[in-house]
Amino acid sequence: MNLCVMINNKMPRLINQSLKELLTEWAVQYHCADFIQNDPVQFPHRYVLKQDIEISGLLTALMSFGNRKQILNKVGALHKMMGESPYKYVRSCQWKIDFPCSEKSSFYRMLSYADFYNYFGKLYDVYVSYDSLEDALHQYAGLPMERLCRFLDVSAKSPQKKLNMFLRWMIRRGPEVDFGLWKSFDSRELIIPLDTHVCRVAYQLGLTDSETFSLKNARRITAALAEVFPEDPCLGDFALFGYGVSHR
Repeated sequence: MNLCVMINNKMPRLINQSLKELLTEWAVQYHCADFIQNDPVQFPHRYVLKQDIEISGLLTALMSFGNRKQILNKVGALHKMMGESPYKYVRSCQWKIDFPCSEKSSFYRMLSYADFYNYFGKLYDVYVSYDSLEDALHQYAGLPMERLCRFLDVSAKSPQKKLNMFLRWMIRRGPEVDFGLWKSFDSRELIIPLDTHVCRVAYQLGLTDSETFSLKNARRITAALAEVFPEDPCLGDFALFGYGVSHR
């Protein structure tokens, strides 16, 4: 059964067996190593050291908006600046020279050099006091998203697609794409990264009754996916995103 048939039949907004089977089929199809080749997650996959993966992953995720080609080009440029080890780069404080705190001009779209000075400063503080970003987040309370938002001083009331994507990379134990580095958090605590493709397909399938980009909607879609993948709701991200990108 394909999506068009389900829509044309005006399938009720229920997670019935046919829909579960379809989502499972898509998850198998799109949750594969080939996904990495054209996705920003390819950058943290260059590294083995946990701290390198954390730094690369967070900064890559923060830049993952806009045109895919532009994202990959600019994230590639950032990694060239950081060299063979983002962790060594952070600890060296070379970022204070490369990203002056007073420079308000754009480094990537609306993110300025000063913004990256701030990101690197927060990461430097982490690795001076903690072994990893995972450890540092335990000073905050709440779900992983809420902890990360407090760390970055951003709102935990918006869908925070980029941050939830980073958390999926770090927490999900799905070796095809995600790292599963953060053992102290659980995949069931994750919220789906809500983007255009995920939102559109979820709405068409009846997983949600809204196409709004809100935290409430992200939680609603995640809860629906948990009926299909109870131990790993964000496996459904690959099903919705993969199908959405392939059938634009």
